[in-house]
Amino acid sequence: MNLRLTVGCVLMLGLSLVPVARAEPPAKVQIEVNFLLGYLEGSGCEFYRNGTWHDSKAAQTHLRDKYKYLVARNLINTTEEFIDRAATESSFSGQPYEVRCNGGAMVTSSQWLRDELARFRTY
Repeated sequence: MNLRLTVGCVLMLGLSLVPVARAEPPAKVQIEVNFLLGYLEGSGCEFYRNGTWHDSKAAQTHLRDKYKYLVARNLINTTEEFIDRAATESSFSGQPYEVRCNGGAMVTSSQWLRDELARFRTY
């Protein structure tokens, strides 16, 4: 009985060390997310994160890194999940991300990205 328990524990430990197969998000999601990230980078807008304004290039890099992190954990299956999980708020502080273009009014990054996604999907 003791041997069975030991063998069972060793097998469970071994299985926990096996890499988990990662599935890439569907191609449509990858295209949409890449479009949104490119749109952000080229927008020239400012991105507010954790009390500091960042340029669009820094914002794109930050959100792309978060996207890669979530994809590696199979947590992105739709573009809306990307927006909700990576581009809505800081994982660190929980504060919402905001966008300001050309000195205009601030809008949440979630709304800004959803609006652009809707426009993209009409083409």
